[in-house]
Amino acid sequence: MTMSASVQNKCEGVGIGLRSAHYQDILGSLPDIPWFEVLIDNYMNEGGYPLYYLDQISQHYPLSFHSVGLSLGGMEALEQTSIARLKSLIDRYQPALVSDHLCWTAHAGLHSHDLLPMPYTAEAVRHVAARIDQVQNALGRRILVENVSSYMQYQCSDLSEAQFFAEVVESADCDILCDLNNIYVSASNHDFDAMRYLEQLPVSRIRELHLAGYEDQGRYLLDTHGEAVHAPVWALYEQALQRWGDTVPTLIEWDNNIPAFSVLLAERDKALQISRRISGDPVCA
Repeated sequence: MTMSASVQNKCEGVGIGLRSAHYQDILGSLPDIPWFEVLIDNYMNEGGYPLYYLDQISQHYPLSFHSVGLSLGGMEALEQTSIARLKSLIDRYQPALVSDHLCWTAHAGLHSHDLLPMPYTAEAVRHVAARIDQVQNALGRRILVENVSSYMQYQCSDLSEAQFFAEVVESADCDILCDLNNIYVSASNHDFDAMRYLEQLPVSRIRELHLAGYEDQGRYLLDTHGEAVHAPVWALYEQALQRWGDTVPTLIEWDNNIPAFSVLLAERDKALQISRRISGDPVCA
């Protein structure tokens, strides 16, 4: 399956995370969405309905592949079978971007359902950068790594999260997927300045932004990616665009309590209004 010649292999503007609940909405009306991000771990089988629909959608839209299972920060050997399968899907669909998370997700043969944060140390920088380098060499392309939200910190950490993130991507020569919701959640939970975090990231490596929702649990914020984007995250998004410009593609990401497709379109419209206001383009009512 190859992309239609009319579809440019590029992510621009505000895209939406592809979810199975919305396959029919998308293929039935072909909405004016510039690109979709695919949770590629759900498409690792050789056949079945997920790939059937992905084949069709890829004919009309550029794609970004987003993985949650590489365990880039893990201590066990990288799963070469999974990397090889990912490589075959990359070759098949030619996504504009490929990403995973700056975290670990497996140990001693057990896989976590959570994206577990790293200790922020020089040793951890070297460890995860070497593993990212292995993945990039196997895939034959540069990847993006995403910051995760956290609720506890390691006592051994001697770098800030932003410093750690910046040193990893420079050491690995990879790019950044900056999740603004995750930054706000962690900043609130650990009492640091979210904007100061953004200021420490290497701007030339930022290739994608994520917007999502959290739950306020009173004593802490819980990153669920299962609600609309909250006002403080929209404010952080506006500050990010003012600092970096509006050319970095943005994704509306909604992973749990999947709403009607129209709800995601409304979130997309909010992001577009902010982007157009920053760029000086007319804002449609």
